[in-house]
Formats: sequence, structure tokens, C-alpha cells
Amino acid sequence: MCDLIAAELKRSSETIAKIDPAQIRAAADMILETVRHDGQIIFMGNGGSSADAQHIAAEFSGKYAFDRPPMAGVCLSNIAPVTAIGNDYSYDLVFKRQVEAICRKGDVVVGMSTSGNSKNVILALEAAKAKGAKTITFTGDQGKMREMADLAVIIPTTETPRVQEGYLVACHTICGIVEREMFGDKTVMVDRDGTIAVDVPYCADPDKIVLFPGAAEGIRALNDAGYRVILVTNQSGIGRGLVTHEQLAKVHERLCQLIEEKSGGHLDAIYYCPHHPDDKCSCRKPEIGMGIKAFMDFPIDPTRSYMIGDYDRDIQFGKRLGLKTFLVSEEFTFADAVKKILDS
Repeated sequence: MCDLIAAELKRSSETIAKIDPAQIRAAADMILETVRHDGQIIFMGNGGSSADAQHIAAEFSGKYAFDRPPMAGVCLSNIAPVTAIGNDYSYDLVFKRQVEAICRKGDVVVGMSTSGNSKNVILALEAAKAKGAKTITFTGDQGKMREMADLAVIIPTTETPRVQEGYLVACHTICGIVEREMFGDKTVMVDRDGTIAVDVPYCADPDKIVLFPGAAEGIRALNDAGYRVILVTNQSGIGRGLVTHEQLAKVHERLCQLIEEKSGGHLDAIYYCPHHPDDKCSCRKPEIGMGIKAFMDFPIDPTRSYMIGDYDRDIQFGKRLGLKTFLVSEEFTFADAVKKILDS
């Protein structure tokens, strides 16, 4: 029996992994444009898709990952209008009449259907287009709705449960993008050795930490300008057995103390990868594990955020997270990068 369960989980995860990220990004961009102009995001679907529509609308009007102002997420599945319109007219019109009543030019109308052929959703999408709204569909790998929408997010399967599971992951991802890029904070992620501090290989002695000239002052300037400053550093000395977690904690305590003493600045968080390069972990830069952890811990808007480092792996790390990047050197220092950020 457990083998059957494992197979079900595998089938679900494999389907989700095949969803096109470009479609998700495009849907998020369409919704962002609407929300920025005070438009509504209107959701609809039948059965399980109705529940998904209610769920995602609530993520917009309530919150997804962090507290922020509400966005106009609307669901057309409320029982009173659905049953009234279905009884007095036709179930085919339960969404169309609501769209005709509340949809405005520039809104986004989202139709969900595992088959891609739900007649009441198709009629409502047509009505939305007539009102000047933009349309997005979430369907499986079939059906008319994929072809008629301004944008289709396709869950690449015809298996109904897998389609609905894909809806949820894709929509949650869109919620996260929209929420961060509407209300997230600007952040600067910073490498340690060779960027803000002299590179002392496998440093285990707090007294050996030396900040570069202008580094502490640059961090303070970023603090004052409203940027969160986060340290992200590869520390394979731990994986090599040359440094302990406790020693590294003391090194970072001293680093923070120096920044405070020299400028009154501070780091908002420190993330480090302790693994040996041969471990092939997911957190050693240029892998983005440390960045993902930071995004989970803080409401970071990547479109207003930066990565500063002294190696190509730092730049790759930043770009993979959608950050603007600066590569520092003896000729272009951390302080120079900070000035560029503050002047932008």
C-alpha cells in the first residue's frame, strides 16, 4: 500500500515540476499590472476548481506570506448568486452575469477548469473580454480555454487530481510573486570574504576579522536608506573540519560588533553554507539555498534588491534570485557598489 502512496506522490510532484515557469511569470506580471492600477482579480471555477478559486481569491484579499495591504481578489462562487442565477436563468450563465455586473476594463478574470471546456467559464471569459478585461486560464493539457485566453497556465496532464494540485502550486507561486513585488522590502545581499572583509582562509579567530575601508559605513548607509542588509557566505571550513559552528558564530559576532563600532550599522541576518564543495549541496553559492531561506524569512522584493560579491559565483547566485548584481574588486569596492545603489 505504501508503494501506491509513494507512486501517487511521485506522479503529483513530477507533474508540478513540468509546469512552465515562464507561464507563471507572465501570469504574475499581468496581475501585477492590474493590481498597480487598482484593478480586480476575479476568479471562477466549478467543483474543486471553485474551491481553488475561493482559496486563491482569499490569498489576495487577505494575505499569502506576510502582512500587507489587501488586494482586490474576488471569487464568483458565492452560493447565493450562483444558485439564484442558475435557478432563474441557466447554470451556464452563473459566472457570465456576475462578470457583466462587476468586471471593469483592465481587470483580470481567471478561469479554472480541469477539462478546459467548462461552458459557464468559457461564456464568462468571453464576457470579460467584451468588457475590456484581461483573461488567464488554468487548465490541464486539453480544452478550448487554453486557446481563447490572453494567457494560459497549463498543468501538463489530463489527470484531474494532478491538474488541481498543479493549480494550487502555480497560483501560490503567483501570489508570492505579486505580494513581494507589490509590498516587499528592498534588500542588499552581501558576500563576506573579499567583499566587506579581508579574506582570511577558513577564519576561526574573531580577532582576525578586518573590515575593508568604507565597508561599515556602506552598510550603515544602506540601513539608513531603508535597505535590509543580509550576509550570505560560503564557509566550507566547517565541512573541511577546520572551523566549528561555534567558532564561526563568534567570528560573525565580532563582525557585527565591528560594523556597529565603526558606523552604527547592522546586518539584518547572516546565512552561511557549512558544506564541503564535494558535498554538492543546494546552499553553496552559486546554488541559491541561502537566498531561498532569506526569501522565506523576509518579505524581499527581488526587483528592488541587489547582490554584492567578489566572485562570479556570487553574481550567478544573485542573478538566479532575480537580483541586480555588483562584482567588487580592488578597483571597484563595496563602498563604490553602495554608492551606485544609493544613486540609482
